[in-house]
Amino acid sequence: MSVCQISLALFCLVMGLAHAQDSPQDYLDAHNAARSQVGVGPVTWDDQVAAYAQNYTNQRISDCSLVHSDGSYGENIAMSSGDLSGTDAVQMWVNEMVNYDYNSNSCAPDEVCGHYTQVVWRNSVRIGCAKVRCNTGGTFIGCNYDPPGNFIGELPY
Repeated sequence: MSVCQISLALFCLVMGLAHAQDSPQDYLDAHNAARSQVGVGPVTWDDQVAAYAQNYTNQRISDCSLVHSDGSYGENIAMSSGDLSGTDAVQMWVNEMVNYDYNSNSCAPDEVCGHYTQVVWRNSVRIGCAKVRCNTGGTFIGCNYDPPGNFIGELPY
């Protein structure tokens, strides 16, 4: 193997690792691990929902602003000033589990838990997620859920 071939192989390996944890399967695995912890069935990847997520995340490239799309799907969004993997974004949402009280179906005072409840919402069975690097250098990630969840007065599971 020549030096050029070795360099190209290393470049490809490094580039492949740079996109690790951002594949559809990575998003599915992260969601389904959380769902299985509470006895909820798995979500599946939906190309139409993913296209919606990609279209919206593309709109955030210029500012990386945490603004919801207000579309017809459920939605979790995340941003970081640097690189953020898809699985890390899902883990941030799942980490809100400690703020959720199932018995009262509410978040702890002054805490957030709605991202978590959308991840584990039993009726949301199709997802699509997308990630962009913003012009600001940050990362914007969005996951959309079909059908949407987080209905007031309903338990997620």
